[in-house]
Amino acid sequence: MTISRRRFLQYLTTTSAAGTVTTLASLGAPGIAFAQSGRPLLKAGDQKGGLRALLEAADALKQLPYDIQWTEFPAAAPLAEALNAGAVDCGPIGDAPVIFALSAGAAIKIIGANRSDAYGTAVLVRPDSTLRTAAELKGKNIGTTRGSIGHFVTLKAITAAGLAPTDVNFRFLPPADTVTALASGSVDAWATWEPYTAVAETTQRARVLVNGRGLWSGLSYLAATDAAIAAKQEVLRDFLARVVRAQVWSYQHIDAFSAAMARIIGIPPEAARLQFSRRATQWRNIDDALVAEQQRTADFYSQVGLLRQPLDVKPTFDKRFPIKV
Repeated sequence: MTISRRRFLQYLTTTSAAGTVTTLASLGAPGIAFAQSGRPLLKAGDQKGGLRALLEAADALKQLPYDIQWTEFPAAAPLAEALNAGAVDCGPIGDAPVIFALSAGAAIKIIGANRSDAYGTAVLVRPDSTLRTAAELKGKNIGTTRGSIGHFVTLKAITAAGLAPTDVNFRFLPPADTVTALASGSVDAWATWEPYTAVAETTQRARVLVNGRGLWSGLSYLAATDAAIAAKQEVLRDFLARVVRAQVWSYQHIDAFSAAMARIIGIPPEAARLQFSRRATQWRNIDDALVAEQQRTADFYSQVGLLRQPLDVKPTFDKRFPIKV
């Protein structure tokens, strides 16, 4: 999972979100980074524009005492690489990808946690597929992103069905490539997450074979680098508070938020509403029970041979960022 810092920073200059000015100099600067305005600069990573869409739709970015430089990623794996390289200060990441980031030696901490309904983290198949159960995935090709929550749910589903990880053929691809591979038949199934699941369903490109309920915890996090926590703790605290308030607002204005999210991240309105309404995301404080859940995720990855050695997740959680609604 590791790549050189220089190579990754070069990659970022061509993959930044629209309207974001990203330079090697700003991404590589140590300590507190400042925008041209002279104010502190928070380098925020995002996945499929979800976090940015939430904040913008809720009008939660007013009167910021700092500037935000957004960089968008298609999945958690490249976002984790960005955190590992110090190219972004923080970003949203699921519980399973965090495990891979930590095992790669990433100097990051979890500063905020939320739980969603796990249904949309799922294994999808073409509408005309003859596959009906997880057990029937034996010998099949499954496209997903390595270390993603989709990868995790697939492993949980097949082991629950009595299969071993080696009984299926994983093809590790980014989401856009996996959509094409599923349509062409070069993979038999696609293990993914929202909003990709909702888009596939509402456009009738795929159906859910296995959903994540009972298989995945539904936990996702806001992770930040150790360097950012040391230099920008108050900025991160304010940013997290705005995200939490925006989430509360979004469920009080489902129609308005779904429409805004569809426009901002570029997905069909019906898909935006479906994925948002069924996720029922709630931010929560980090406690011992939550840490124990994350430890079980790490232990599972060890059991199926995806970690070289057991991982203690407890030091990863930073409880200095309490959730206040």
